[in-house]
Parts: sequence; C-alpha cells; structure tokens
Amino acid sequence: MAQLDISGDLPTVIGNDERLYEGDLIPYFQILFFKARNLNNPYHNFRHTTHVLWLCYNACRYYRDELTPLRMRILLIAALFHDFDHPGHPHPGEENPDAINIAIAIAGLRQYITTSDHALLPEIEALVEATHFPYKIDGGELDLPSKIIRDADLAQALSPVWIQQVVLGLAQEWRVTPVEVLKAQASFLANLPFNTEWARQLFPRELVRAKIEEAEKLLKLLETEPAIAV
Repeated sequence: MAQLDISGDLPTVIGNDERLYEGDLIPYFQILFFKARNLNNPYHNFRHTTHVLWLCYNACRYYRDELTPLRMRILLIAALFHDFDHPGHPHPGEENPDAINIAIAIAGLRQYITTSDHALLPEIEALVEATHFPYKIDGGELDLPSKIIRDADLAQALSPVWIQQVVLGLAQEWRVTPVEVLKAQASFLANLPFNTEWARQLFPRELVRAKIEEAEKLLKLLETEPAIAV
C-alpha cells in the first residue's frame, strides 16, 4: 500500500501531471468552471467540489496498488460532478431532499460526459449516488471508490476553513443560524464514520478531538452578551 501523500496543487490533479490515472480532467474542469451554477454557493461551491476532488486524488495515490488507473478516473470524474449545479437551498416538504440534489448532479453529468467516457457513466453515477445523505447504503457494503468519495465528502468539517465553509456556509444554505450549525458539530464529529484507512490516517482521532474542542470553545465565546451594541 502506498504512503500517505497530501501534496499536490489543483493544476497537477486536473492535468494528471503525475500520470496517476487515465487521461486528464481538463474538459470536465472547464465544464465545472464555465457551466456549473453552484460555484458561489455558501457551502456546495467551487471550493467544496475541488476539495473533494483533491482528497480523492490523494486517496488514489494511497491506493495506487489497489485501484487501476481507469477506476481512479471514474472516481475523479464523480468527485467533480458529485454536487454539480447544487441549488444551495433546502427543499421544504420533500421527504428525501438530497435525492433532488443527486438527480440534478447526475443530469449535469449525463449532459457533459464525453463520448470517450460514455461507457463509464453507470459507474460514475453510482459513485455520485454514494454521497446521497442520509446514506441509503451502509459504508461496509460499499466498494473502495465509493468509500473514498464518501469520506472525502465528509471531510470539509476538518479543513482549516471549516468555520466559513461549514458553520456559516451550511447555515445560509439550510436557512438556520450559524450557532445552530456550530452546536451540531461536536455530535457530528464524534460520530464521523470514516470508511477507509486512508481517511483514518489523514484525519486521526486527535485531529477530530481538537476540532470538537475548538467548536465547544467557540460556543462558549458566543454565549456571553456582546460587549458592544450590535
């Protein structure tokens, strides 16, 4: 099994400079950049999409002895499209709201899939479906690429920009207060269900505990009355 490697910039990933997977992602990156309508969403935005892509790429490095270059390509295309055109708002009254978001993403994938990748479409769609939340399939039943993309999709809460992305971003998309999202972080992080050894190494329990403590300290800071008028 390959060593954990978290280096690499976005152009390296898109252009496949390390020749890790089959082909490159240039056409799909252009579609994301010029066509996607969710790039400026508070949470499901360009940064979240490329963060998931970057993590999946590094997982491919870690599992280079277990994933073929073609399966890596399938995974990385799914990462680019897993939230494509996400509306960035809730769906009141819908029993399964994320099903709508997944359907939108898959519609975009089907619209823009290249001719050469068309035969891969069912496998790419299955990986996008793996991010459907609440999860329809238990993590233990997933194949390795599905476990990777699910772990990568969860990991935003452990990134350095989690307050902006998760607390403020999700609050705006969910139409709740940032404090409500912040209060939910400790429970969410304590039960973070990473499915792969790659993710467990990249995000060890010490890091998770530190984020929980950070969230709890922030809440305490926000409990007192402001010292100045607001």
